[in-house]
Amino acid sequence: MRRRYPLCVLLAISLAACLGGFGVAPTPGDETEPGTATERGPDTGVRATVTRVADGDTANVRFSNGSADTVRLLGVDSPEVRGSNSPGEFEGVPDTAAGRACLADAGEAAASYARERLAGEEVRLVFDERADRRDSHGRLLAYVRVGGGSVNRDLLRRGHARLYDGTFTERERYFAAERRAREEGRGLWSCATPAARGERSASSATVAVVRVHADAEGRDGENLNGEYVVLRNEGEAAVDLSGWTVADGAGATYAVPAGTTLPPGGELTLRTGSGTDGDGTHHWGKGRPVWNNDGDAVVVRDANGTLVVERRY
Repeated sequence: MRRRYPLCVLLAISLAACLGGFGVAPTPGDETEPGTATERGPDTGVRATVTRVADGDTANVRFSNGSADTVRLLGVDSPEVRGSNSPGEFEGVPDTAAGRACLADAGEAAASYARERLAGEEVRLVFDERADRRDSHGRLLAYVRVGGGSVNRDLLRRGHARLYDGTFTERERYFAAERRAREEGRGLWSCATPAARGERSASSATVAVVRVHADAEGRDGENLNGEYVVLRNEGEAAVDLSGWTVADGAGATYAVPAGTTLPPGGELTLRTGSGTDGDGTHHWGKGRPVWNNDGDAVVVRDANGTLVVERRY
């Protein structure tokens, strides 16, 4: 016997089909298994494919029904790649040109890490019952899991993000992960003042490491001068850099030539490859990359061997 459906049911089915065709994102009730939505459950969440990584904490995704959306990783905040950063949002980072430049580098590092983890990957978006579903910009707020791991928490553990204050289930665990990264000076927390990091700074010199560009465009070994660090004199008097050294965490050392002076506000860019020195640029003359893309230390000492600044990234 042929079954007859009421007109209201047929209209509801037609409406659902139309909405699907207009790119409405699935909700947890569509594709999730029963259970509490927290980041700890490896088999919970909505499946999606990451189509673009905008920065360290934001990505575009496409769902299995063809709809697309933007996801803001819940509970974390990476430094901005485009636009300005406010050092006051990152505890211990000085509100100076050096602090802002350092955060810009940290933002690039966070975006690079997010691209490596997420670009083109199938992920699970897990929503938290204690948090809002979307932020003020209309982006989905979710834990992002890939390969069994939480990208949100890994960003905090590696110092690629700070804890974003709010109400969500994993807040205490996230706070602990951020605290450990800060104590160890990882990632963006290398931008904090030496006193805040507990580092020693026996020199009264005013030279700071304001930029580290470790990841050159293309293959690092084929673009050595695309890898560089920038020193800046943030004091009011010129600094004689003769005999100073710049070294990486493994001890590879560059000696600044005699007669090199950095005026107030002046910058010295040290490029890894070869070239003619001048116009505030020096060349190390190395035949291979020096600065590790996944983290290293820039150690600057004066002519007496006294530590001036150590910046970790």
